[in-house]
Amino acid sequence: MDLHLSAEQAAVRRLAADFVDREVAPHAAAWDRREAVDPGIVGRLGEVGFLGLTIPEEYGGSGGDHLSYCLVLEELGRGDSAVRGIVSVSLGLVAKSIAGYGTPEQRERWLPRLCRGDLLGCFALTEPDSGSDAAALTTRAVPDGDDWLITGRKTFITNGTTADVALLFARTGGPGHRGITAFLIPTDTPGLHRNEIHGKLGLRGQATAELTLDAVRVPDAARLGDQGGGFRLALATLTKGRMSVAAGCVGIAQGCLDAAVGYAGQRTQFGKPIAGHQLVQQLLAGIAVDTAAARLLVWRVADLIDRGQPFATEASMAKLFASEAAVRAANDAIQVFGGYGYIDEYPVGKYLRDARVATLYEGTSQIQQLLIGRALTGVNAF
Repeated sequence: MDLHLSAEQAAVRRLAADFVDREVAPHAAAWDRREAVDPGIVGRLGEVGFLGLTIPEEYGGSGGDHLSYCLVLEELGRGDSAVRGIVSVSLGLVAKSIAGYGTPEQRERWLPRLCRGDLLGCFALTEPDSGSDAAALTTRAVPDGDDWLITGRKTFITNGTTADVALLFARTGGPGHRGITAFLIPTDTPGLHRNEIHGKLGLRGQATAELTLDAVRVPDAARLGDQGGGFRLALATLTKGRMSVAAGCVGIAQGCLDAAVGYAGQRTQFGKPIAGHQLVQQLLAGIAVDTAAARLLVWRVADLIDRGQPFATEASMAKLFASEAAVRAANDAIQVFGGYGYIDEYPVGKYLRDARVATLYEGTSQIQQLLIGRALTGVNAF
């Protein structure tokens, strides 16, 4: 499906595919089993420019358009969604927010090192009692002279134990979304504690953490954007983030298709390869159609962003369809593999475990349906 790719975009895709085949895919099962990716992968992602995509070169980024970014995330999703998540969060949620809303000093301090992979970022919005209803967060920042004292608790934070800086959202005013402000907090700041969450169904190699803050003191210079503007910043960031998740899900679906087609051509039952059985072909065809449709939905979002057009509804459509399609693709791929799909000698079981969370984070499938419904009807069902 290279019909609409420029020569530069095709080259980025080849670079990403080669990187994944050398540096990611061969290790994905081992990282999953030990619940930790090789920390050296961060530096290698930075070396090839993947942690600086779409960030202007003047800030230390590698430039490029959003379609190239999606092509890279698709390949990373094919290799290991835990690695894709590192890039989606540190680059897609944190570095892009700093590039878009940061002061010159904040950009100079953080962006070059984030883009090189010398530093890693995490996005600390979700709390134990506020997930989909993010405007109900209770972490509070209280002014103290020229500083802020921040107290609260965050959970399910990707990169939480490995990040060097947290883009953290806290309440600085009254209830509701207008009282929320964003802060850039070094994770070695006294009073900030991190505990890794283990026992996850999928994304086991990815560092997921709970953060607790006990009167963490940060200067007002750590505030990202306007006071009270944090919720708008978070929503704008997560809208683009939905494209990132969707692109990774396309990679999962493509990985399922590649694995299932390969296995079906080798596995023999009833005297012939199972690829020759009609119902197996039906499963393969379904995966292929879902993958192609999800990919084109993602590409449409990237194209709209690059042309400066509204894209929020299209991002919700892409995230909704691609995440659900990835779950279907993995489930059907396991069916093609039969009993062998149920053990981790083959990749399709891991694909299913990793795909499942994509229907939950950065807006559940139900939230995406409500966003699309509101765009269609003008009626808010939240």
